[in-house]
Amino acid sequence: MSSQPSTGMATPVTYPPPEQASTGNTMVPYTFPQAKLKLRQTQPGRTPLVLVACGSFSPITFLHLRMFEMASDFVRFNTSFEVCGGYLSPVSDAYKKAGLAPGHHRVEMCSRAVEQSSWLMVDPFETVNCDENGEPAYVPTARVLRHFDHEINTVLGGIEGTDGVRRKAKIALLAGADLVMSMGEPGLWSPVDLGVILGEYGAFIIERSGTDIDEALATLRQYESNIWVISQVIQNDISSTKVRLFLKKDLSVRYLIPDPVVEYIEEHGLFHDEQSSKKKNNDSSSTGGKDKEKEKPTVADGTNTPSSSAEQVGTTQQS
Repeated sequence: MSSQPSTGMATPVTYPPPEQASTGNTMVPYTFPQAKLKLRQTQPGRTPLVLVACGSFSPITFLHLRMFEMASDFVRFNTSFEVCGGYLSPVSDAYKKAGLAPGHHRVEMCSRAVEQSSWLMVDPFETVNCDENGEPAYVPTARVLRHFDHEINTVLGGIEGTDGVRRKAKIALLAGADLVMSMGEPGLWSPVDLGVILGEYGAFIIERSGTDIDEALATLRQYESNIWVISQVIQNDISSTKVRLFLKKDLSVRYLIPDPVVEYIEEHGLFHDEQSSKKKNNDSSSTGGKDKEKEKPTVADGTNTPSSSAEQVGTTQQS
């Protein structure tokens, strides 16, 4: 895989160019987060890079956070990019995936998880988008990347180099090996979406054991100069699915997910089955403790939609 910046324009696309992108309809007022975005580079001769991870994050785990750190190390030692920011983009409630907590809860959990990070941010863009009826609207990953391109390179005018010249930042998807595996399967992904995601923007992929990523990459040769594969030296198979299973069984999830996320889940009663939630409420009442209104998660049945790429961020997938 390439270690140099590449435009990688391989497939004509029909998505609007970044300068024409917009937030569309939103359920609440939206402001693009930029507090931790590095607007001026510190390393001369490098191309500014912004990493975007789209996913369910239901809930976010340490693996999701480690993906960014692994990518940052890889970029620093193996490419001519300079990482200027990293974003978590939780999927819309319209994704209708089993185990998907309401968007505002997932955004808040992610925000608490990255609170101490100097460069990671959470963009609620996908979760606040709605259709003409005010219902959550599905946002394709290609459009999400267009959104970041628009906000950073058009609205903000790009990133200032060490020489004082503003340059367009490269926007790239950060994802797990499962993503590339699905992209390599005929008919699962729209050629237009692949052209935008891999051709125009590019992807940094976290490899994991047991995944034959070479086979998948063989079918994506036209984009190989715009795909970077990162080896996972210390294998980590934490997944949101496993965390939810632990919670339903009333088992501890500490040290699998950040403490602030654990506390938020406990505070709002997320991911616990009805019986477990009732037991906790009864225990609270019997001990004379102050009752807290617990919100139950919205668990919608649905099937995976590979064309979104959104939920395949984790190397073991947060389903």
